[in-house]
Amino acid sequence: MKNPKILVFNGGISPEREVSLVSGKHVCESLKKSFDAEAVRLDENKLPSGFDPAECVVFPAMHGDYGEDGTLQDELDAAGFAYAGCAGLASRVCMVKPASKSRMKTKGLPVARGIEFNAAQKPSAKLAFEMFPNGAVLKPADKGSSVGLVVARTAEELERGLGGISEGSWMLEEFYKGREFSIGVIGGAAAGIVEIIPEGGVYDFKRKYTAGSTRYEFPAKVSEPAARAMKNAAESAFKVCGCRDFARVDFLMADESAPNFIILEINTLPGMTPTSLLPKSASCVGYNFDSLCEKLVEGAFKRFFSK
Repeated sequence: MKNPKILVFNGGISPEREVSLVSGKHVCESLKKSFDAEAVRLDENKLPSGFDPAECVVFPAMHGDYGEDGTLQDELDAAGFAYAGCAGLASRVCMVKPASKSRMKTKGLPVARGIEFNAAQKPSAKLAFEMFPNGAVLKPADKGSSVGLVVARTAEELERGLGGISEGSWMLEEFYKGREFSIGVIGGAAAGIVEIIPEGGVYDFKRKYTAGSTRYEFPAKVSEPAARAMKNAAESAFKVCGCRDFARVDFLMADESAPNFIILEINTLPGMTPTSLLPKSASCVGYNFDSLCEKLVEGAFKRFFSK
């Protein structure tokens, strides 16, 4: 039976729209080498019309609101489309960091101590620093790409960060000093470990998307016990959060001899340019960008043909 056409959704309306457009461009160019693929730019957070789920599958190269919070996935399911990546519930759980961390914690996976709050009920910086005397990380509870991330090492820095909040759900976590790593999980199996080495030590939105501001080592130079422990944790997080097809799990490790690490978050629709973290991780286990894109769409094809 002939493969269906692949619609590569990209864009949407979120702070990560431009990143999504770049991911969508690269994924579509890659898939076109082996499949009938078309880039579909979304200029509103709404399922586009004119496509037949009996003839198409969707690769959602989407980031941020709508694309990653389960809304798009629920709409695709309701319309009868097979698509790549996690379903709606897992997408919501992973986008809302306190929800995914709660699931991971109940299964014994290591996460940072933290509190959740909304903009109308901000905690005082003084009380927060009594809870987290070594520093605190302030970030949105339901956004990606490190949008709005503030690392506060003093109460004054946290006061300034909290003062800039006017809306939305937020979280404060204990500052955890260590090396930062990322592991792609493909079909439930951990790929290679990427070490992220940003200038200034904070991997925020600017350093994530500014050329030359962050260095990467892959495969990362870590001990075999530490690598094995992180890969096992990545696979467990993927399973606990109900993920499917692919995701990316990010870590901070203070001491690899223990190994002593925490899981920062799990990302269900990671960046997909040839230099993004998931392709870097996948390259450690033999995938180039084209073969990775083919692998990531396999689940959508299987679900399409099983309907």
